Amino acid sequence: MVQEDLDPEELARRVALSVAADSDEVGGLIGRTLIGDGVWDYRFASAIKGYEGWQWSVTLYRDEDADTWTVDESSLVPTDAALQPPAWVPWKDRLLPSDLSVTDVMGTEPDDPRLIAGYKPAQAGHQNSEVQQNPEDNNPEDNEEGQKEPASVDADGVVFHLVGRPGEEKDAQEQEPEDQASLGAQTSSADLDEAVDRFALSRRHVMTAEARTATAKRWYEGQHGPKSLSTRTAKGKACETCGFMIPLAGDLGTMFGVCANRWSPDDGRVVSLDHGCGEHSEIEPQEESHLWVQSQPAYDDLHIDVVRQKPREERPEVELMEQMQPEDGSED
Repeated sequence: MVQEDLDPEELARRVALSVAADSDEVGGLIGRTLIGDGVWDYRFASAIKGYEGWQWSVTLYRDEDADTWTVDESSLVPTDAALQPPAWVPWKDRLLPSDLSVTDVMGTEPDDPRLIAGYKPAQAGHQNSEVQQNPEDNNPEDNEEGQKEPASVDADGVVFHLVGRPGEEKDAQEQEPEDQASLGAQTSSADLDEAVDRFALSRRHVMTAEARTATAKRWYEGQHGPKSLSTRTAKGKACETCGFMIPLAGDLGTMFGVCANRWSPDDGRVVSLDHGCGEHSEIEPQEESHLWVQSQPAYDDLHIDVVRQKPREERPEVELMEQMQPEDGSED
């Protein structure tokens, strides 16, 4: 819409009034801003109920050569004082573990921040090994320039060193390609193979240190941690000293184990070492008492309750039938 010989403020107000449901919904002019290249943004106060803090925005274009104004668009825009709905959260981030059933499948995103690439074992004699093996190096921690290679310390206490492929020059901080990370051992390839096998690090993906920390926090603060109600009944005996506790490997094993007591409410679950329950292996059973303690019966059949019968409803036909019956009870 092109307008000639019309005040731009009046033009912007007319546009806002044409969009508004009522003329009272458009307030006074708040200001105008030059966006650039002849484009102006006119703002009017909004008087719509429920839209306090919003403003009418009308964008106009000024053609200086033709001395005309053109309406580009109009809309309601919020300000910092406007009441707005909360930011949209994807449905996958709104779900709770309790919302899923055993038949639901969530899947894992390729860029899940909880996972990193696994480690290939360093096996001496394998031509396709991703780990550089150079027996002439006096110190396996030194690179070609005599500098120390950056060490990658796994949370399980295993120290790895990033190395490049034979004949390759690469930055020590550069990430390894694709799925696997090429790592060399601090001591020997046999020790590295043993560590990779012990902690199952040869999987395609393994958890990051941050993910393990978040898992430990979630487990420790849950119902299988030290603050659970069952810990109070353990009489000061924690899972750490229980014979039914199966320890975990790795860094999580310093805080958690798995309960294997079939009579425990935590059977088959990960429990913290300072958790406890009344089925601790060192808690002795209660001594049997030789005294018979009579408890109250669930149903009292020793007493008879006398209930007054309600008066019978008088029905002439029933009384007539009773009078017609012989006294000996026969039905003649």
